[in-house]
Amino acid sequence: MGRVAELAGVSVRTLHHYDEIGLVHPSARTAAGYRAYSASDVERLREALAYRRLGFGLREVADLVGDPATDAVAHLRRMRDLLQERRDRTDAMLAAIDRELTTRAKGQKVTPEEQLEMLGARLYDAIGGAYTATRHTEPRIAAQIWDALGDARTVLNVGAGTGSYEPADRDVTAVEPSAVMRGQRPAGSAPCVAAAAESLPFEDRSFDVAMAVSTVHHWGDPIAGLREMRRVARRVVVLTFDTDELGWQNRFWLTRDYLPEFAAVLEDFPSLAGMAEAIGARAEPVPIPWDCADGLFEAYWRRPEAYLEDHVRRAMSVWTRVGPKAEQRAVRSLSADLDSGRWAERNRDLAERDAADLGLRLLTV
Repeated sequence: MGRVAELAGVSVRTLHHYDEIGLVHPSARTAAGYRAYSASDVERLREALAYRRLGFGLREVADLVGDPATDAVAHLRRMRDLLQERRDRTDAMLAAIDRELTTRAKGQKVTPEEQLEMLGARLYDAIGGAYTATRHTEPRIAAQIWDALGDARTVLNVGAGTGSYEPADRDVTAVEPSAVMRGQRPAGSAPCVAAAAESLPFEDRSFDVAMAVSTVHHWGDPIAGLREMRRVARRVVVLTFDTDELGWQNRFWLTRDYLPEFAAVLEDFPSLAGMAEAIGARAEPVPIPWDCADGLFEAYWRRPEAYLEDHVRRAMSVWTRVGPKAEQRAVRSLSADLDSGRWAERNRDLAERDAADLGLRLLTV
């Protein structure tokens, strides 16, 4: 028990308490007859301690770890989702604090209402609301995706988010692990299941087609998620990103000139060829129109001023991943180049283009 307490970073007294209340029992015995923790006991202890550190009470922890329908992998995925939401909230608070510091440094006043909105109960609502404010279905991209669905009647939308690109004329079932995103789905949208792509709770070939739009890069194991989609559906349609081309990060001026950290964000992302091979898919380019209605990361390639808007950036996960220092530096540099005319000079060839190939790809099986 002492060794387990040392490894887990808790006191022996805590372990005794967990034993007394029936939360975690040391069920094994040493050769000398002392009580010891088996591998399954340690796994249960790990889950109990993780949930405690996430803020759950002991009764809630007992219910969570005692759920016979939830295995170790499901617990890990649940904990990951909870931690991701906590990190998003923390990043949002940091961004809010930085904004207030900037405001105060300029000698401007911050009202009590603004202070409460920045750090109070409405903060995450405001940050989450940015997604639905800027991430709309882009009709030209939607047409390409929906054409790929063919004559499918039943559609599984994996990593569905708020429901963009869900076809209204099909029988759609959505899958979304984030409670924040599920809460933003509009009334009347497709039924949504809380689950992860890597462990879809459906029988083999349950759907005509499984689709995933701009979500694969959020998955813990993209290849496993794609294979799960292939398992539960007869066909697969996935909108993702191509990092196979040498120097791919130079395709877009924002990552080339202002945000080199973007390359590190996707350094562990599987290659497009690897994803296609895993499910037997073919890939086709998806051009991004200059006036794209969907505020994805590359959407404003001909409208650079948009990246200076905080509410626009908040709906792009990249900025959270690179961190506030990189974000602030990129915004300052872009703002200066726009003011001086350097951006226009460097990117003058973009003014006459109606669409750009910035690496967005549609995988279809």
